[in-house]
Amino acid sequence: MIQIEDKLVSMDVMEQLFTCDISKCKGACCVEGELGAPLEKKELPILKKIYPEVKPYMRPEGIAAVEEQGTHVVDFTGDDSTPLVNDRECAYVAFDDKGVALCTIEQAWRDGKISFRKPVSCHLYPIRVTKFPTFEAVNYDRWDICSAACSHGATTGLSVYQFAKEAIIRKFGEKFYDTLDEIAKDMASKTDS
Repeated sequence: MIQIEDKLVSMDVMEQLFTCDISKCKGACCVEGELGAPLEKKELPILKKIYPEVKPYMRPEGIAAVEEQGTHVVDFTGDDSTPLVNDRECAYVAFDDKGVALCTIEQAWRDGKISFRKPVSCHLYPIRVTKFPTFEAVNYDRWDICSAACSHGATTGLSVYQFAKEAIIRKFGEKFYDTLDEIAKDMASKTDS
């Protein structure tokens, strides 16, 4: 692990190769698992505010889940997350004609209906951030549903942090990303020599 400010970053974030290949995984990270997407406290009022603009993009099942559970829920771990449809996919997911899961929040953002792209935890994935009293842990969430992304990463040559550059800057700022990039490149050059 390396430390940047009050964040401890796993070496996997810098060393593992990763580039999403949504045509292969079909957006499984939005469908699989027992919990919705983790939400930050500041995102909760945003979800309530943008819901009317996102709703037209959603499937009837997703709308029903939000109408019943709310725009967010407190999950069984005690954290805030997106509601689920039948304890499976995120309520904010729609599927294209090829069965690929798409984020309706991001679709509304792409169409200029809202200024919020999507929850930062979704944008950062496969990076997961865990808050502790004195630091934040920044880890690579290794999951078998992302095996195609690992293979594709070997082709593109992008590491996890490079793939998630825009999201890392959104979450932690450009200075943090530049420092991480410098450290990772310095470590790689020492390994290569």
